[in-house]
Amino acid sequence: MKKTIYDIAEELNLAPSTISKAINNTGNVSAKTRKRVLDYIKEVGYVPANSARMLRSTRSYTIGVVFSEETNIGLEHTFFSSLLEHFKKYVEKLGYELSFIVTQLGTNKLSYYEWCINKKVDGVYIVVGGYSDYGIIELANKNIPVVSNDILMKGVKTFICDNKQGIDIALDYFINKSKLNRIGMIAGPLNAKAFKMRYEAFISYFKSRGIDVNQNYICESKSFVFNGGYEACEEMIRKNKVFPEGLIVASDDIAVGVLRCLYDHGIKVPEDVQIIGFDDINIAKLTTPKLSTIRQDTTLMAETAAANLIRMIEDSEYEIPDINELPVSLVLRETTREK
Repeated sequence: MKKTIYDIAEELNLAPSTISKAINNTGNVSAKTRKRVLDYIKEVGYVPANSARMLRSTRSYTIGVVFSEETNIGLEHTFFSSLLEHFKKYVEKLGYELSFIVTQLGTNKLSYYEWCINKKVDGVYIVVGGYSDYGIIELANKNIPVVSNDILMKGVKTFICDNKQGIDIALDYFINKSKLNRIGMIAGPLNAKAFKMRYEAFISYFKSRGIDVNQNYICESKSFVFNGGYEACEEMIRKNKVFPEGLIVASDDIAVGVLRCLYDHGIKVPEDVQIIGFDDINIAKLTTPKLSTIRQDTTLMAETAAANLIRMIEDSEYEIPDINELPVSLVLRETTREK
């Protein structure tokens, strides 16, 4: 009878997870234990399930991951790391593995596409990417399935939240529930498509209702994180003797900086100004006051991207639009209040 990883674990008196780490050269396993495991599986002729499946198939059951360094967003970014984790869990349940795409193997420099060919990946997941990244442009124009939760580019099947719906919901709340008149926006860096879409939705909301937009009530964060929000809020304070009653902030990370800036300047939230962020990352529940925000369902976004990528891998005739928008919702906490 064919041995399983559990048989190997029992025979060596080790945990199955230790056997897996030793075979895949991952995790905290001593060199001595790894050698013991590898010597034993060679002796008994054990073939890991994934390797056996690869021998029977033209697929590698590996998905390449792009986390572009050009965007200056690290893996610690709460929103994108959440997407990656949910994507990973979904594909692993279906027997696929993730492998980060790098541009150098040893002394050899490779494009993303060359790396994918070298590693025989079945498809690619772009977590976040830059529009000037040649590697991504090349991938989008090659015959390889590519999905993303971020980048909008012909040839990439992207699953994003409905940014316009999110901004509309937030503004409807400020106007109809909070009865606010002076409403502004701290936009995210406008070279990022999602932030530009949110900014354009903000402008469109007022223009479609014949309402002039006070440009002094709009400031752009120069980064994706705390410092960008703090500095943009300081700019808005300098520009306005009469401050907005409500602010839409393009992301929760930026909103944390805005909240701190308002606190440092003695501007009370929600008494003096109400705030609605965007994303609903974990920190939104931990700020003081707790942040009201537009919730992007990262589980839905990542799993929808994963399911469609696997469908594309397994069915070459499968067709889906390049842009696929998913619904959002408003989460009310302590930075807003109704009148």
